[in-house]
Amino acid sequence: MDAELADRIAALEARVAALEGQGQPEPVASPGGLVGYHGELTDPLELNWAINVTPGPMLAFADGPRVEVLAALSSTARVALVRTLAEKGAQTAPALQEAAELGSPGQLYHHLKALTGAGIVEQDKRGSYRLKPTATIPVLVLLTAASDVAGQLKNLSVRPDRG
Repeated sequence: MDAELADRIAALEARVAALEGQGQPEPVASPGGLVGYHGELTDPLELNWAINVTPGPMLAFADGPRVEVLAALSSTARVALVRTLAEKGAQTAPALQEAAELGSPGQLYHHLKALTGAGIVEQDKRGSYRLKPTATIPVLVLLTAASDVAGQLKNLSVRPDRG
């Protein structure tokens, strides 16, 4: 079974589990509140994702893994790579190098190493790179949240709900 088919089956199984109420912990209200995010994509992949957690346990996680993810997204070149993969789907190394306006393959592979090491990007059997299906919506949420903190969402015609 090729990797793309396996990923599509895994995504479908995750959607079925979510619809059946499995695979996702039920949110438990606590005095600390509840933090969550969700997303649904149809192109280039069909994905549906929802996470709800109480802040206390989430803040108690080890910082190393989450800092690795944030560090992997801490350059404009890496965000350009992620944006290209999110918009266009799997891409070859030369296409990514051009999209991110990187001067050499060495620069590209330096950035791809950080993104793959953090579990954001993966290489398929054809040699192309793509966003990991399980990372796609969470990474888009991170970029959306960063845009919100930076004040970029205030100009959208649809304003975020801030309760």
